[in-house]
Amino acid sequence: MYTPKAFAIDDLQELQQQILGTRLALLVTHGQQGLLASHLPLLLNTDEGEHGTLYGHFAKANAQWKALHDGAEALVIFAGADAYVSPGFYPSKAGHGKVVPTWNYVAVHAYGTAEVFTDADRLLSLVSALTDRHEASRAQPWKVADAPADYIDGMLKAIVGFALPIQRLEGKRKLSQNRSTPDIAGVREGLAASPDPHDQALAHLMPKE
Repeated sequence: MYTPKAFAIDDLQELQQQILGTRLALLVTHGQQGLLASHLPLLLNTDEGEHGTLYGHFAKANAQWKALHDGAEALVIFAGADAYVSPGFYPSKAGHGKVVPTWNYVAVHAYGTAEVFTDADRLLSLVSALTDRHEASRAQPWKVADAPADYIDGMLKAIVGFALPIQRLEGKRKLSQNRSTPDIAGVREGLAASPDPHDQALAHLMPKE
């Protein structure tokens, strides 16, 4: 990922928080079948390895798991808030007019090679943890144990799990840090006034005075 120094995220905790806050990641591999990508919910264990370990699973019918099994390096993309930045947000536009549109965004990229597994107990633990995480905010959370055991056993046979120790981690927060203080304020205020919730979310991340 092209990351000028002004935009780089170097703090491990901040990088991990972006991973934890991303509900659906994009896992990309390049193997014998060429480039493949899958959108997956993942778990991060911050206590395993230098940068943490990612856990997830594929449908067994999704051939991408075979690339991981063969040792292909994976790129996992965790996209955060993003917003289009209009030149009209910059006060400097009125002074010299030398401004162009851009895009502000937050993203983290994780790289590593994965271990693939099909052990039923390990898969059950993984899908239970994923379910518990995403059901936690519901008034009456659904649990894997709520379904018939034989049904769950059959479903587990249709998936392949993986553990991906993160070997390299990089992050980017492009929030107009390369602009003047008045221009940063103009972008923040312009996005905050937008009716688009994506713009508002990005504005909330931008530095204040």
